[in-house]
Amino acid sequence: MLGKEKIERINALAKKSKSEGLSLKEQKEQKELREEYLKSMRQSFKNQLKSVKIVDETGNDVTPEKLKQEKKKDNNNGYYH
Repeated sequence: MLGKEKIERINALAKKSKSEGLSLKEQKEQKELREEYLKSMRQSFKNQLKSVKIVDETGNDVTPEKLKQEKKKDNNNGYYH
């Protein structure tokens, strides 16, 4: 997860961009921070998905095989969710 300071900086740059524009250096910083934020959010979402188990109305596990394989791969690498 991104730190509070970085999120505040993203928001400050967005506000400045709308009101007065950004310098080239600030545009580069904004792009890098946004990419870091998106990477963090994607990883967080993937971790959430790996903890999901899908069960049908009769109680059968119908979790997609691809998701089961990802969970198994993580468990074999020593990660526990």
